[in-house]
Amino acid sequence: MDKQNGQESAHRATLNFYRWVVILLLLFVAILIWRSSPFWPFLPQPSAEPRTVTPRGNLSDAEESNIEIFRKASPSVVHITTTEVHTRWFSLEVLQIPRGTGSGFMWDDKGYIVTNYHVIHGAESVRVTLSNHSTYPARIVGVHPDKDLAVLWINAPKHLLRPIPVGSSRDLQVGQKVYAIGNPFGLDQSLSTGIVSALGREIESMTGRSIKDVIQTDAAINPGNSGGPLLDSAGRLIGVNTAIFSRSGTFSGIGFAIPVDEVNRVVPQLARHGRIVRPALGVEVAPDQIVEQLGVSGVLIMGIRKGSPAEEAGLRATYRDRSGRIQLGDIITAIGEKKIDSVGTLLDVLENHRLGDAVQVTIIREGKKEEIPVRLGPAE
Repeated sequence: MDKQNGQESAHRATLNFYRWVVILLLLFVAILIWRSSPFWPFLPQPSAEPRTVTPRGNLSDAEESNIEIFRKASPSVVHITTTEVHTRWFSLEVLQIPRGTGSGFMWDDKGYIVTNYHVIHGAESVRVTLSNHSTYPARIVGVHPDKDLAVLWINAPKHLLRPIPVGSSRDLQVGQKVYAIGNPFGLDQSLSTGIVSALGREIESMTGRSIKDVIQTDAAINPGNSGGPLLDSAGRLIGVNTAIFSRSGTFSGIGFAIPVDEVNRVVPQLARHGRIVRPALGVEVAPDQIVEQLGVSGVLIMGIRKGSPAEEAGLRATYRDRSGRIQLGDIITAIGEKKIDSVGTLLDVLENHRLGDAVQVTIIREGKKEEIPVRLGPAE
């Protein structure tokens, strides 16, 4: 009996010995596999030392230029946040709900801020954050939806108001380098670079009116960049970033900016009057479809405002004669050298003039072409 027990104990000891041998072998194999895995090089090494830093040398001229342009322009760029007010029915508690964000820039040292109309459209309150992160409530001074422009005003210390240098867009060339500064996706003070991809583009505003002579660029313009400045290589304002062409809603290589020459014409009027004081002839015109049915090109005068420039110049409106027949008024076909073929074209041409400008209006009257001088007055 003792002999049998001794044999069983020896057998168990042998099994335990082989069992531990197998376990140790498996552990050894697992360690080998682990060390040879792709994750092994990334594990901390007890003997690892910091690498020696390789000197980079001087920055390139292009990099120095980018840095300098951003350094000078960024204090003029602001972040715009809009909210709308909601009231809880049961508690009557008034809540301010974030509506959207965008960018803008300082127009002068009096507190005027320029941005896109669509950035502040529908907002019940607007706040402007400067580059030093100080925030101020903003008042909407004036808007021009047809050009997607708006002017705000903030009561900030004068030493924080850094107006952006204004350039020109009439002499831009395709291929020029451009810089866009803004707050894409709410990220503070971002710079993107690109070139002028095309000139003379046309986009549609929120009102359906066309914005002409728009700058196309491949500088990244993403949500939040709207209303920010587009700069040339001298750091001057050449446009206001306003839209992107994208099916996904993010930048896809095509961005648009309102040319600064248009901005420089509109903003002073918005700051001074709160609206655009359009030069006008003082006429009521027929829809384009009616003129098309007549088989002519131009704008048909349906009515003339009393005391208007059109009345003083002797332009004629459409009327019914004693027998009840409609007698067509003058059909405007040109103003100066600009051909007029639609109501939209007429408005665009007039907007490029100032109050008091004397213009030559070409009309068709009773089948004959005539030219009549008119001095433009304010639109109602």
